[in-house]
Amino acid sequence: MIPSTSHVLPDTSEPVLETTVGSVLRRAAALDPDRVGLVSSRLEIDSRQCWTFSELLEESESVARALLGRFQPGEHVAVWAPNLPEWILLQLGMGLAGLVLVPLNPAYRQAELSYALRQSAAAGIFYVPEFRGSPMAEWVAGAQAELPTLRSTISLTQWNDFRASGSPQQRLPEVAPSDPVQIQYTSGTTGAPKGAVLHHRGLTNNGRFVVSSLGVEPGEAFLNPAPLFHVAGCVVGVLGSIACRAKLVTPVTFDPGLVLALCESEHVTAMGGVPTMLIAMVEHPDFKRRDLSSLRTVGIGGAAVPADLVRSIEAALGIEVIVLFGQTEASCSITKTRPGDSPEDKAETIGLPLPQTEVQIVDPETGLVVETGTPGEIRTRGYAVMLGYHDAPEATSAAIDTEGWLHTGDLGTMDERGYCRIVGRIKDMIIRGGENIYPREVEEVLFSHPAVGDVAVVGVPDTKWGEQVVAFVRLAPEGRVGAQELHQFVRERLAPHKTPREWVFLDELPMTASGKVQKFALRDQFAAQRGSE
Repeated sequence: MIPSTSHVLPDTSEPVLETTVGSVLRRAAALDPDRVGLVSSRLEIDSRQCWTFSELLEESESVARALLGRFQPGEHVAVWAPNLPEWILLQLGMGLAGLVLVPLNPAYRQAELSYALRQSAAAGIFYVPEFRGSPMAEWVAGAQAELPTLRSTISLTQWNDFRASGSPQQRLPEVAPSDPVQIQYTSGTTGAPKGAVLHHRGLTNNGRFVVSSLGVEPGEAFLNPAPLFHVAGCVVGVLGSIACRAKLVTPVTFDPGLVLALCESEHVTAMGGVPTMLIAMVEHPDFKRRDLSSLRTVGIGGAAVPADLVRSIEAALGIEVIVLFGQTEASCSITKTRPGDSPEDKAETIGLPLPQTEVQIVDPETGLVVETGTPGEIRTRGYAVMLGYHDAPEATSAAIDTEGWLHTGDLGTMDERGYCRIVGRIKDMIIRGGENIYPREVEEVLFSHPAVGDVAVVGVPDTKWGEQVVAFVRLAPEGRVGAQELHQFVRERLAPHKTPREWVFLDELPMTASGKVQKFALRDQFAAQRGSE
């Protein structure tokens, strides 16, 4: 029967497995001990390091024993580094040791580092001494001086000594699927980050569902360009690949030329990424000369995915694009499009809920499920929802209601089949003269202009209309277009009140490290510029 309301019950055809990080790794090592499970590469294509699944398990158990020489199961330990192989070994080792990993963005400044370490009550931190000019060792020392709970700091330059410090007689603890395994800090596009406490069951199953749905078979290569401190990297990339016994290929830092080279040399069959990464790859001068014939599927998520980007990537690569929508608080992914979906569905929707995931669209004012086609807040319920925000009971209660629904803060619609569309964020919605304007709709139109490389639309205060629409535009390479032409382009396709009244052209849009546009930074920039004028 066709539903008349925007509510999809969970698809139970695939089971939720009672797995942990350690059990997933042990199963891969038992079934495919000699198969390569990890390839890590720096900027030079010949700098690759490789581990089989049995080597990954052996090293991760060694790391777990060394960790238990310093920490007790249940304690929180941070990792502050780019996508080094040691990062992955620490993730796996902490899972085996029953510790809670606190992944930190290596782009953090000192104040951000101190905030996350204090808020998470971290007992230790692993770090690189320097990254992209930041004196990380100095900042760690400063944080330790002011945080009595931070008793252990280990530089990754001392990795071999650390790994050898564990006792071979150290027994590893029993770890339950419901135990916390990570405190993931939200990307902070709208304010101070909150620490989402995630559990083994949620992360291991969500990663497995996503990577298997991309068609990745045991022994095939999955490339993860996303940062490991983000759920797309450490959940889908690391845990999803291990659960599916695929070869994980990961660059230490994202570089479009390196990613293209790795796709060719490692015969990558599927990869993930955010829209900005895919745009950078398609625009790179090596794009046309690399043999990407092994690549079958690209999963895109993490930010609004313009419909024209989906179409252009599929046409350029001859591959299938899968659009994913998710949230850190839901262990990563909530919905996705399916292989074989129509071009319209792949380009204009975020698909159906993942297995074992319940989704509904709700009027945020009344709390009632809306009719199909009506905008409302996307809410989800199921195995993947976080345990809560660390040390923030009020924020947890606001995010997860008494019936277990996670309030995502994203605005969307659902059609009669259960396919969902994103129309914006509740906090991003622009109200101009009493009319609701969804920035995503305007961004989609602007992105379809051939001269536009990237775009973000925001609302700014206006004395007459309440809010006014402003478009921030990054032109494509060799793109030539002005505000008047873009104004006419939008006016021909959307109602007049949706057409931006102000245009700002930028060389780059401010981004979080996970590829999301920091719209609050654009608003601040616009306000400062207007104030100075």
